Amino acid sequence: MREKETKRGSFTSQIGFVMAAAGSAVGLGNLWRFPYLAAKYGGGSFLLIYIILAVTFGFSLMVTETAIGRKTGVSAIEAYGRLSSKFTFLGYLTSIVPMIILPYYSVIGGWVFKYLVVFVSGGHTDAAKDAYFPAYISQTGEPLFWFLLFLGITGVIVMLGVEKGVEKVSRILMPILVILTVGMSIYSLTLPNAMAGVKYYLIPDFSHFSVNTVLAALGQLFYSMSLSMGITITYGSYMKKQNDIAKASTQVDIFDTGIALLAGLMIIPAVFSFSGGSETQLKQGPGLMFVMLPKVFNHMGFGGVIAGTVFFLLVLFAALTSSIALMETVVSIIKDKLHIARIPACLITLAGAAVLGVLSSLGFGMLSGVKPLGFDFLDFFDFISNSVLMPVVAFLTCLCVGWFVGNKVIDDEVMIGSPFRRRKLCDVMIKWIAPICIIAILVSSVLNAFGIIKL
Repeated sequence: MREKETKRGSFTSQIGFVMAAAGSAVGLGNLWRFPYLAAKYGGGSFLLIYIILAVTFGFSLMVTETAIGRKTGVSAIEAYGRLSSKFTFLGYLTSIVPMIILPYYSVIGGWVFKYLVVFVSGGHTDAAKDAYFPAYISQTGEPLFWFLLFLGITGVIVMLGVEKGVEKVSRILMPILVILTVGMSIYSLTLPNAMAGVKYYLIPDFSHFSVNTVLAALGQLFYSMSLSMGITITYGSYMKKQNDIAKASTQVDIFDTGIALLAGLMIIPAVFSFSGGSETQLKQGPGLMFVMLPKVFNHMGFGGVIAGTVFFLLVLFAALTSSIALMETVVSIIKDKLHIARIPACLITLAGAAVLGVLSSLGFGMLSGVKPLGFDFLDFFDFISNSVLMPVVAFLTCLCVGWFVGNKVIDDEVMIGSPFRRRKLCDVMIKWIAPICIIAILVSSVLNAFGIIKL
């Protein structure tokens, strides 16, 4: 075990871990998914519930997964087996998640790349038309090109390694991402009628509150904080023993939640301004970024061209930091399992992601008639990974740590670097509260997907 650990890459410092882990968490989940869920589920009430869950549920799972990674010193595929031989299977189950997500995530990253180029080249008026986005994703060649370009850039960065690739790029992109997000948020607040959007977004209105608000916020935590997909375990395995896991997890939690909060301030007031205060326009769901926002930017005139360009550059950076984390996780799994070098592992990962990604890209066009379980390919992969596998992995992780291995194993690992002041909170969350919440997410997500209930 020690021989493997010495050959393993590592972050140069705690801030390197925080930037990389925050980069994995801050992605399309924050800038695309969070704003439309906040808009759909009542703005301020959703935001309040999300923040409460982030500092309790999300923090506890992040600390646990990071500690598992650092204690075992291996990727997710072997980490659970090192904790308990009864949970060796969980390593394989966890490893499937990033392998499924990376390809379709890169397809969406390709869409973002395309929209950035459209705004830079002055095609924003066309992008604002209702038919533009559906027509674009139904094509064959161009979406595949942008998908493969996005995936290739991710692959080159990961090939450079933990220190020179993942950590270095995260240190550069994350500060830029924060600056762009703050700048765009301030700009949105200067638009006419924007304050009505701010009020809707920040002030809880519990007439909009329901159990679906809680379930949506819980589900968003997995997507936004990169939980239960092997990323946090992998990054934890690169973390040095003297680093403070609890403090680093808190910093990542704050970073991730802060960017999500700013993303809502960036998008919701802008849509309110464009729509004259209509809440209906906010509830566009997943199409909010690719359908509604181009209309908003086009409505702004020349300022909208600049704002749109900056916005999609920001989203591209965020998408890249997360795709890097996903690919690094898969590469680490392949390296640990096959005992091969980084570059061959990267090439295997790229090949597999390209094949599955082609299915997701063509699922809106050439393969649109193929509907596994009634979904197009991208939505099918998203459903299997986010709505089924991630809650199952999270539940089994809580079962493994809380009921078989024991919370003390995690507590002791965390306390190597510093006192663990929120130890009792984490212990109670992992053993009792989180499993119940996770089962609720899993059941509601599956029932909603098949139209039995409506979230």
